[in-house]
Amino acid sequence: MANHKSALKRIRRNEVVRLRNRYQHKTVRTAIKKLRAEENKDEAEKQLPSVFGMIDKLAKKHIIHHNKAANLKSKLAKQVAELA
Repeated sequence: MANHKSALKRIRRNEVVRLRNRYQHKTVRTAIKKLRAEENKDEAEKQLPSVFGMIDKLAKKHIIHHNKAANLKSKLAKQVAELA
């Protein structure tokens, strides 16, 4: 166990941040799944900018790597473009 007051505070803070990151990441994954399941091209194109923004925020906060964010955005854009 930690011996310093600051270390104890850091442990508490890390748990709060971990839970927030987990929540945000799960929310984005759900939005991606919803976008991938979309059959209507118009609806998918409406959802795409908001999902891109969510992915960019995760990358900016270092929750996911920026290359992973770029790959996700690329694959989603390609999938939406292929919709009829």
